[in-house]
Amino acid sequence: MSKSFLPIVFLLLLFSCKEKSQKMYNSTNKLIKYSGRFEKISDTKTALISSASSAEFTVKGDSVTIYVQSENTVRNYFVIAINDEYQKRYKLEGDSIQKITLKTPKKESNKIGIYKATEASSGNIIFHGFDAFDLISTDEKPFLIEFIGDSITCGALADNSDIDCNEGEYIDQHNAYLAYGPRLARTLNADFILSSVSGMGMYRNWNDENIEEPIMPQVYENLYLNTDSSKKYAFKTQPDMVSICLGTNDMSDGDGVKNRLPFNEEKYTENYINFVETIYSHYPNTQVVLLNSPMVSGDKNTTLISCLKNVKDHFKDKEIKIFEFDELLVNGCNYHPSIQDHKEIATQLLPFFKQVLNQ
Repeated sequence: MSKSFLPIVFLLLLFSCKEKSQKMYNSTNKLIKYSGRFEKISDTKTALISSASSAEFTVKGDSVTIYVQSENTVRNYFVIAINDEYQKRYKLEGDSIQKITLKTPKKESNKIGIYKATEASSGNIIFHGFDAFDLISTDEKPFLIEFIGDSITCGALADNSDIDCNEGEYIDQHNAYLAYGPRLARTLNADFILSSVSGMGMYRNWNDENIEEPIMPQVYENLYLNTDSSKKYAFKTQPDMVSICLGTNDMSDGDGVKNRLPFNEEKYTENYINFVETIYSHYPNTQVVLLNSPMVSGDKNTTLISCLKNVKDHFKDKEIKIFEFDELLVNGCNYHPSIQDHKEIATQLLPFFKQVLNQ
């Protein structure tokens, strides 16, 4: 080998050993997988709207840097998972874009998940994209489950790891990623959607007789789960199962100050039947399951179960299933399920969901 050739060989070896630099991937890249309710705002920005709505993507390399922003100028929260392992809940303050660099455990491939910890009314989490060495496709899951509900399904008042109960704002103890629905779905290797709003019921809300505030049937078909009907939810993907847990707020006595009428079984049942018909209009082949409430007991629970059975019996040509919790799980803030309670709820539901999904 000639001496003049040696420097060329050295340079080739040097560049071949050097790892390539990271590349910026916008949030609208086709290899990013979105779940839940979300909206493409521009070619570079995507809004995560509903509880536990998410952006998932699989990258190569030993690190990744994500760019996120809160639409709520006070603060908001999101969760990061790596390879379906919970990392932490992050707090976003102000409305500036925040840069977060993560070390990844494997160089070959790592699935990164960004999940909104709060609900739709808390304002959007804006995902701008990420820097990574390479982006590859993310595996699809065999099932999709939609969980419809209230604050329980949102994972509200469950996580007081950063701010104690009865301190801060309502959003400060939200952690939708650790709520029973996402926990259950991950165990079943299923994708999930949470269509849930705190305080809402089927015919009335926690402290309103459907006079000043909308109920779930009035917001469900709107993208942002509010009264803005100018943006409709697309219902593009049919869930294999729709789980409904609504009744806690209908059964509530309210704050004891505002006028509260006795629970109206007929109205609750009628609204529930109409709502299930709405579900079938969008998802004609889905399996509907009805849950009572882990926050209701005694005579109220007996009445609630009776109403759910009447809803089930109305649909002669559909095999609707009912699950009954037999204990209260209310060890979180303000008589709500805690993170540990949500784990227990998911554990109790698992055999039932497996049987319904034929797993």
